[in-house]
Amino acid sequence: MPGAQEFGAELTDFRRRVDELRAARALPSQERLSLLDAALFELQHMVDVLWPRYEELVAASRTTGGGRGDRQEQQLLRALFQRMPVAAVLLDRESVVRRMNFAATQLFHTRAGYATGRPLAASLRRDGQAALRSQVAAVARGEGDRSLTVRLSQPSADGEVRVTLAALRPPGEPRPAVLAAFQPGVTGHPAEAVAAPGAWYPEVRPDLAEVTRHAELLDLVDDMTTALLKVALDGGGPEAVLVRAAEVLHGRFADWVIADLAPETASGVPRRVVALGPWDAADERTASLAKQDPASCPVVVDALSDGVCALRVSPPDADAFGRDATGAPVLVREEVTSLLCIPLRASATDPVRGALTLFRTGGRGAFGMAEAGVADRISRHLALAMPRTTAPAPAAEA
Repeated sequence: MPGAQEFGAELTDFRRRVDELRAARALPSQERLSLLDAALFELQHMVDVLWPRYEELVAASRTTGGGRGDRQEQQLLRALFQRMPVAAVLLDRESVVRRMNFAATQLFHTRAGYATGRPLAASLRRDGQAALRSQVAAVARGEGDRSLTVRLSQPSADGEVRVTLAALRPPGEPRPAVLAAFQPGVTGHPAEAVAAPGAWYPEVRPDLAEVTRHAELLDLVDDMTTALLKVALDGGGPEAVLVRAAEVLHGRFADWVIADLAPETASGVPRRVVALGPWDAADERTASLAKQDPASCPVVVDALSDGVCALRVSPPDADAFGRDATGAPVLVREEVTSLLCIPLRASATDPVRGALTLFRTGGRGAFGMAEAGVADRISRHLALAMPRTTAPAPAAEA
């Protein structure tokens, strides 16, 4: 019988699926009929699975608790995990990073603290993201260990990595986690990568696409710094800083660039400053986002109130960025494939000055962790460049 926390997780998943069905009301009427079977399936799942489990939990009035693990042994295991020569990542059932060892930070070109709490699928190419999420969920459900080949969004010299997934249950936790071990350049079974002692390894040459993308990101940071210095010389306020930064990022780094200012007092309200959309976007689409209340966008509220970053690929929550005037979810209307929302603050201890939200749509590649790291640096530069006084101004439109 599953524990109360496992049942709560299943109930949360059920509510998320129901929310997705509710969001589908924005589809044309001729396409809604196909959702009837899905709705009936979810209702049957509630009757046949969730309700009986709820009754079992109510009947089980007493539970047994486990003992504490040895603290020194846990410290030893943590040290072994960090010093393993193989890139290892601890994931939850939704492929969100819980821990990442040093070898994994080198493989994914990121910092362990930045990667924690973010989906690992964001570091993979789109053709492997769904496969990894599906296999991780299967391992977490207890369906056995497995391995698969994926490609990184910023590939290594060989372009492919072999990931082996194994289930484990951390001490004191009711739900299993998944340990993912990555072996770069292995296209077959992991055992094929084992070389004999003294074997000669070929020279590793830099990947041209990776070097090119790295140079593009450096150019972006340089152009942003130049733009912010010009605004500072002209004496522009926070609005001018955000508008100029949005112009640098628009089209080049993201299809949609939206910037909001945090309220200056506890009783104040956030204010949208700029919303720039794709060049072929209709004026009313851009205008609706420019006039949207930031308080109706959950990811923006989290960024402004708690300083929470959001990096989502194929966002599962259709209402993460609120709805337009017609009631349609913005992420569905704009066919957003990747979302990045970052709070604007100079350091982790400073107050949040605003939020920068970026969308990628259509066939454009999703934001990778390296790109999210660059955006995080840019957000700190923006916070430093924003003067402390503000003057109300209408939101700019593309």
